This record gives sequence, C-alpha cells and structure tokens, in this order.
Amino acid sequence: MTKKKAPPLFNELAEQFKPSTDISQTHLQIKGQYAFLFFLKSVVDGDRLQQTIIKPFFEMASEEGFESYIQSLPNRSDIPSIDKLLISLSAGNVLVAIEDNIFLLDIRLVKNNEVQDILVEPTVHGPQKGLSEDIEVTINLIRQRYHNPSLKVEAIMKDNVSHRGIALLYDNDQVDPEMLKRVKDKLNKLDTPLLQSAGELQLFMSNNKFTLFPTTMITERPDRIVYNLNNGKVIIAVDGSPDVLIAPVIFFDFMASMENNYHIFNVTIFTILLRYVGLFTCVLLPSVYVAVTSYNPDILRIELALTIAGGRIGVPYPSFIEVVFMLFFMELLTEASMRLPKAVSSTATTVGGLILGTAATEAALTSNIMVIVVSAVAISTFVIPINEMSFAVRVIRLVLLVYTSLFGMVGLLVGFVGLVMILANKESLGVPYLRIPWKGKSKELRMDNR
Repeated sequence: MTKKKAPPLFNELAEQFKPSTDISQTHLQIKGQYAFLFFLKSVVDGDRLQQTIIKPFFEMASEEGFESYIQSLPNRSDIPSIDKLLISLSAGNVLVAIEDNIFLLDIRLVKNNEVQDILVEPTVHGPQKGLSEDIEVTINLIRQRYHNPSLKVEAIMKDNVSHRGIALLYDNDQVDPEMLKRVKDKLNKLDTPLLQSAGELQLFMSNNKFTLFPTTMITERPDRIVYNLNNGKVIIAVDGSPDVLIAPVIFFDFMASMENNYHIFNVTIFTILLRYVGLFTCVLLPSVYVAVTSYNPDILRIELALTIAGGRIGVPYPSFIEVVFMLFFMELLTEASMRLPKAVSSTATTVGGLILGTAATEAALTSNIMVIVVSAVAISTFVIPINEMSFAVRVIRLVLLVYTSLFGMVGLLVGFVGLVMILANKESLGVPYLRIPWKGKSKELRMDNR
C-alpha cells in the first residue's frame, strides 16, 4: 500500500486532461522509496521511459541518489506555468515527483524522424537525402554539415492551436544584424490560428499576399541550406515540415541549382545560360507567337511567315484564342501530373498530351506550329530549378499574353518593361530583389582564405 500520495498538481492536471483516456499516473515504490510519474501514454516513448526513469529508480540505493540522477539528465527542464505545462505534457514530457520536488523530462515519442529522400530538387551529384519532419533531426542534419560554433539556433514557440516549434538558424559571424532583426520581428508578429508547414509560413513572411514573386525560398536540400548559411542568410525550420525557409532571397537565387557548385566552370556557365534561355522562352514565346501571327508577321522571313500562315489554314479563330486554348490544357496536364499517383501520372499525361495534340491538330482547332510552341513552353517551364518561381512564371506569361493580344508587339514590350520595373522595386527583407550577386563562388565559399 502506498504510504505517500502524489502531489496535488497531478490531480489538477488530470482534471484538465479529462476525459482523455491516455493519462497515466504511476507510482514507483521499493523499500520505503517513492516516486510518482504523470504523462500521456500516447506521446511518450515507453522504452526510453523504462530505461531512463523506471529501471534506474529500482537500482538506486536511496531517494536522494535517484533525485540527483534525475537532476543530472540532459533532457530535464524547469517547470513552466500551468498552461505551458499542459502543452509540454501534450508534446511528450513526463512529470517526475520525488519527495517535495517535481521534475519535467522530455521523453517524447517521435515517429516522423526519418530522413526524407530529396524529391522536389533532385540533382545528379550531391546529397540524395533531405531533411526530416522532426525539427530536432533537421537541426542535427544541419549542424552535422556546418561544424561552426558561430551557427546559432534559436527556438520560437508560437501560441497557435498546433503549438509547433519554430527554429531560427543563422551564422552569427555572417548574418546582417538588421536583416536578422527584421526576420525576428516578422516571426514575433506572426498571428495565425494554425501553422502546419514551411509553405504556410512562407505566405505569412511575405509583405504582400497578392505578390507573385516569393521573397523566401522553400528547400529540402541540406547542401543548399549550408551554402546559404555561409552567405549570411537565415534558415527557418518548422516542426513537422520536411522543408525549411531561406530568407532573404533574390530573383537570381531561384535560377540557381546546387549542381552549379559540383560542375566545372564551363559546364556551370552553360547550364545557367540554358536556364535563362528556358525562362525567356516560357515567358515570352506564347506572346511572341500571337504578336507575329496577328500583328507583325513582317518581323519574320517571308518563308517562315508563309509556313505559319499555311499551318493556320482552317483554324477558325484568332491566334490568341488558339494560344489560350492550348496553354489551358497544358496547365491542366501539368496539374494532373502532380496530383495523380506516380504509377499513373506519367502514363496519363503522356497519353493525354499525345492524343490531345494530335486530335486538336486534325480537328483544325490548332496549328502544328502551335503544338510545337506549347511543347517548347512546357519543357522550358520545368528548367527553372525552384517551383515557386516556376509557378510565378506560369502566371506572368498569361499576363503578357493579354497585353500582346490587345496591343501586339508594343503591348508585349510594355508588359515586359513593366515586369522588370516591378521586380526592380521589390525587396526581400530589405535586400533589392534584382540585386546582382557580384561575389565569385570562391569568395562565397571562403576558398580564398585557404
């Protein structure tokens, strides 16, 4: 029979958690020694509980020795206020009462700590494993790749429904203090009832929710994280999300692949040029097609102009409707390829694209040249390494298409100059969005000091 009783705090906490059925109040007793445990069985690692607390209790010669042992554990923390204590217990902490003292130990059960494969930003060379949904594993992966004592990790807990942890990582020697202050202010002013992923946080970090161009970057690549840490940028990790945010970022960051660092100089220059050619192709080609077929066919050589005109014989509507028609179905195929299961997505999009293109041409709904244009646009879109910029480009080309449909080549030029002016006036946490990075790779990697 137990001669001692659990602290009144345990009963108060049990009342708060009722009618939950996973509450566990356990007392340990041997030879006049007592200890009391309070935890939620569903979120506590039973094996660690047995090895860390229960087994040592029965091996200790006295309560004083067991109390000293508990105090020495690295996962012990101070008892917070009752509200935060309830949150801590929900997250997997265990209360241990010994005599008149109560200790809080983190023994949470984590089942989402596997390191994820890189799926969104694959490369031929470089690491093939990304981050984890567990924030502590993610921080561990970053620290294992960035052995520098100047790497700082600050924990931020937001009072929303999920109470997910947010971690801020930066190199204290490289980061701009003013920029770091802006990031912290943004996070401290964050007011959302539910935050579940880095993608959601990216929306809240933006100054303008209607902007097309992102001012932070989502990445799953640890090598990209380390590269940006070394360049003085801030990393924001969200517990439960396999991605992190990088801030601030400029336009040219979205056109950079980590394979730029793994290839020789000439290959890197070639691939970078290829990406920018693809960027201009997917943004401008549909508008150029409409401009030269409907307004300014004299721009082309007479043979090419006649070929395009001959290909459009039988098409019953203007070229801009033809372009919108084909781009619409291309966007549908792109969305379908991302939403369908992997086993059927490639088959569905390939068959859909072939049948749609062939049938539309034979039915005189579009010309052969238009099928080539749409195919080139679709391929060029996927040359952009970062998806957020790829999505923005898909919208921008439709805006330019409207300008071109209304005003021809002049509208295209005015729309493009307006786009450049918008980007030139845009900032990412105080950094100009079109700032041209002037430092060489050697200097960014600090290779000049070796």
